[in-house]
Amino acid sequence: MSSVRDWAAPNPVTENRGGLIGKGVDRYEGPLKVTGTAPYAYDTPAPSPPAIGVMATATIPRGRIVAVDASAAEAAPGVMLVWTHRNVPPQAPRGTRANPRSQRASNPALASDRVEYYGQPVGFVVADTFENARAAAELIVFDYAPEPAVVDFKASFGLAEQPPNEEDVRVGDFEGSFAQAPVTLDETYFSPLQNHVQMEPCATVAWWEGDKVTVHTSIQMVKGGQHALAETLAIPSEQVQLSTRYIGGGFGGKGQPYEDLVLAALAARALSRPVKVTYTRQQMFHGTIHRPAVEMRVRLGAQPDGRLTAMALEATTHCARQAIFTEHAANFARSLYAAPNRLTGHRLVKMDLPHAGPMRAPGEASGMLSLECAMDELAETLGIDPVELRIRNEPEKDPETGKPFSTRQLVRCMTEGAQRFGWARRNPVPGQVREGRWLVGMGMAAAIRGNFLLPAKAGIRIDAGGVVTVRQGMTDIGTGSYTILAQIAAETMGTRLEDVRVEIGDSDMPPAPGSGGQFGAATAGSAAFQAAMNLRAALTELAVGDPRSPLYGGPAEFVTFENGNIAIENRSESLAALVARAAPEGVYVEGAITPAADARDYSQHTYGAHFAEVGVDQVTGEVRLRRMFGVFAAGRILNAKTAKSQITGGMIWGVGTALTEVNAVDPRYGSFVAGDMAEYLVPVHADIANLDSMFLDEADDKANPMGIKGVGELGISGAGAAVANAIYNACGVRLRDYPMSPDKVLAGLLAKGM
Repeated sequence: MSSVRDWAAPNPVTENRGGLIGKGVDRYEGPLKVTGTAPYAYDTPAPSPPAIGVMATATIPRGRIVAVDASAAEAAPGVMLVWTHRNVPPQAPRGTRANPRSQRASNPALASDRVEYYGQPVGFVVADTFENARAAAELIVFDYAPEPAVVDFKASFGLAEQPPNEEDVRVGDFEGSFAQAPVTLDETYFSPLQNHVQMEPCATVAWWEGDKVTVHTSIQMVKGGQHALAETLAIPSEQVQLSTRYIGGGFGGKGQPYEDLVLAALAARALSRPVKVTYTRQQMFHGTIHRPAVEMRVRLGAQPDGRLTAMALEATTHCARQAIFTEHAANFARSLYAAPNRLTGHRLVKMDLPHAGPMRAPGEASGMLSLECAMDELAETLGIDPVELRIRNEPEKDPETGKPFSTRQLVRCMTEGAQRFGWARRNPVPGQVREGRWLVGMGMAAAIRGNFLLPAKAGIRIDAGGVVTVRQGMTDIGTGSYTILAQIAAETMGTRLEDVRVEIGDSDMPPAPGSGGQFGAATAGSAAFQAAMNLRAALTELAVGDPRSPLYGGPAEFVTFENGNIAIENRSESLAALVARAAPEGVYVEGAITPAADARDYSQHTYGAHFAEVGVDQVTGEVRLRRMFGVFAAGRILNAKTAKSQITGGMIWGVGTALTEVNAVDPRYGSFVAGDMAEYLVPVHADIANLDSMFLDEADDKANPMGIKGVGELGISGAGAAVANAIYNACGVRLRDYPMSPDKVLAGLLAKGM
């Protein structure tokens, strides 16, 4: 296993002689996407005309199906098959892992007469057209025996229990220290249920060739999808080829397979022809995962100078009864601020709702809405500037583990951001700045998101024309994976970017963990880098061992790669010439990355600071973002353009979290009230004005060989809290229940007599 000492040594990426690392390169696959020629899952051409599948879904939150009448559906025009739990082909029981190394267990579709949540697929129709399949699916009649269901989160706190295999984390004596603190704060914040709302719905097209099934599907994790389908169908994983080349947004919501994958494969086998299945927009809201609601209690004890002596963050969240998931909204607080006495933990309410799961920055996106507002409230109580309060509580080492930080530029993020944003002009007294009927205020919040590296492999090939091809079971969910892999390969091999090809998203390629958790670029990129370094070594051996090469007999340690050439001092030849002569069939090697054992000796995170200015209409309670700025430290930046796109996209999502995003549960049916993009409100262009960001120079050689980190989830972390704090500064209304919609703001204004 490698060591961080190895990673600290200079290498082609860290030296960046070609200047490709950090450059704002246009997206590799951009022309395909903007011309509509990038085949997303549902658009993938099949070997023959596909049949179309449509799911029917449950209309109760919990109970049993006691009777089914599918006769009308079976007789409908164009219908080829109708399945319910009564006649769906056999599948492995839920949770089966015939191969103990499978990343996912069996997850059968239409498996029983049990209904576990509203919107659960309970029927399936395949027909010659989508219209015929949809019409027939609506003809299936289900009779239910409903059972009492738990669907009201706030009314069910009495059912909360500790998540499996978890304990509260305590350092020192929180209760005693909090009781003795001269200044205390004890407040509760609430973040509601939210949906991913990806532009592309989950979809699959499947066909069989003998005993092997090929599926093109929209999923973030290639191997997870392949293994889940293989386990469900009870076939070896090598008999499943899963491809997911282009994905129209994931955000964690496509981190797992859904019924479209299984049903498409089953139906294609039953009909001996390709089958397409997609979720409708309405089915996406219930049939795929969502971010659960979280109630967060924050308690802070401080000295008059602002230094924390006690800190607690306790979060209560919910999950589906049969699918345990905990939104770890308190975890980030364990590394953010210094406080000698600490308590963090979680409680979980099992409910009869659709499955909860990861959504962009799971934990931080919700949790930071509480602590970062609590710090603002404490700052006002103490009469200390919010930036200064955070600086006074900056830890020298990780406050819970005692480990040194690999890098930590949080203070610089805050001070640089404050200077550039004009924070010194902020009036600390709420409600003092007016423009007509608008009250104007500023707010800020810190940001933190953990850094991760997972095992991965990559393959790389160079052909006789000098074209370098990277192959990896990685995915690109819109984050720029194609592009950064091309940059890494080109810089490492010393070739032009135009001479690099990238092939990703297929289970037949060397495996990578996929996109998610802000680990994608660092993990997949490090494996690609190692593969390229292995290719350099292979080509060096070819050149110095080939009597026909100008490099013959030269010292291998002095070989360089630049401008498409391999050279030793003034002796060189093109890579194309070397390969065409010495290995005309091309040279292919693989490389791998695993976390360094001593990387665990460091506390690794990415950091940032958000600054927001809002206007509050004192007549209507409407909140308008006037400007927003973020400063971030996230390791070496691979692509300035795609990194900024990711970080500002997260900031925009944070604005939506603060102002618009919520999905309520109808207590009568256990269904979500908002079921499409007309009802689920997210920010649009008119809502976002003057939003910008910047990255600090940074390289973290404890993170991976390239010193890079992820940025995809850092941007949303803390962003909503900055907006909430700006609202308070604007009008003096302190809301702790997100989103801060006009009705809540107006009620607060009226309560203040404004």
